[in-house]
Amino acid sequence: MSSGRIPAIVLGGTGYVSGELLRLLAAHPHFAIAGILSDSQPGEPVAKAFRHLAPVLGDLRFSSQSDIESLSGSLPRAAIFGAAPHGVSAALIDRLLTCAEAAGSDVRVVDISADFRFRDAGAYEAVYRHAHGAPGRLAQFTCAVPEHLARAPTRHVAHPGCFSTATLLASVPLLALDLVTPTLFVAAVTGSTGSGRKPSEGTHHPQRSSDYYSYNALVHRHTPEVAACALAASGIAADFSFVPHSGPFARGIHVTVQASLKSSGGAAAPDTAAVLAALHDFYRDSPFVQVAAEAPHVKDVAASNYARLSAVSNGRTVAVTCVVDNLNKGAAGGAVQWMNRLCDLPESAGLTAPAAGWT
Repeated sequence: MSSGRIPAIVLGGTGYVSGELLRLLAAHPHFAIAGILSDSQPGEPVAKAFRHLAPVLGDLRFSSQSDIESLSGSLPRAAIFGAAPHGVSAALIDRLLTCAEAAGSDVRVVDISADFRFRDAGAYEAVYRHAHGAPGRLAQFTCAVPEHLARAPTRHVAHPGCFSTATLLASVPLLALDLVTPTLFVAAVTGSTGSGRKPSEGTHHPQRSSDYYSYNALVHRHTPEVAACALAASGIAADFSFVPHSGPFARGIHVTVQASLKSSGGAAAPDTAAVLAALHDFYRDSPFVQVAAEAPHVKDVAASNYARLSAVSNGRTVAVTCVVDNLNKGAAGGAVQWMNRLCDLPESAGLTAPAAGWT
């Protein structure tokens, strides 16, 4: 590790989000990769799982859980990124924090799984249908997108996830500025990497290529997470009707949020120009959110930490579109953005590379 850099530990082995975290951390000016956990492949070269990262990973090898526990207790300071599956992440993070606390280490965690997105174990268990792995740690985590919270009130953060990030970026300004009635309809499209690295029917190329379909309409498990984050960010309890779709591309999220506009004091509801101005003003201090009149494209943001928003109003209904990269802004990039804050670093450090353009 380079002198002066903060050691970074990645939990999650060979998943797509872990790979994206490693790509970002390898080029980060203030973090240095100290270890990556894979209980299934300890001792194996990390570049074997992520061949595209071979030039920057050197001879880095996967570590076992016991090795990572020892590491977390031996470092005076560390940044832990959780990319393990939900249902696994909580107990693992609890164990690492216990080791770090016993050693007096200053450790910060950003978890990308769903395990710390709810404030109480009952709410989590109602959605995920199993007991929470570390209910005593829930109060130590805050769940929000960075743009909606100036500073985390807790030592650790839970990232809302990719669908939630795009939906919240589009919805929270509408609610917080009292522009709409609090019933929102969301249609969202995700790329195949959002389903994870393990092959399934939904990610198998012959099945997904040149196709487009919805799934888990109105019952998707991320809906209550979105509602909880929107309430915390805007102060408005809103009802979200969420319909996700699978798109025939690898990276990206495209979300359209529709709601009925309010008229204020007999004045006409805001037109398109007024809604765009409101969005622009709401995100004026957010370096990764761009608002434009043109409809955003997934390729505008693919492989970057940027989000693009646009809006249209007909005086009765407003439609706000938002695109993010699901692996970057919706997962690894958003996590690095939060960790920059938790470690008192510039928020945009290591994240300013533009979109790839032709993914």
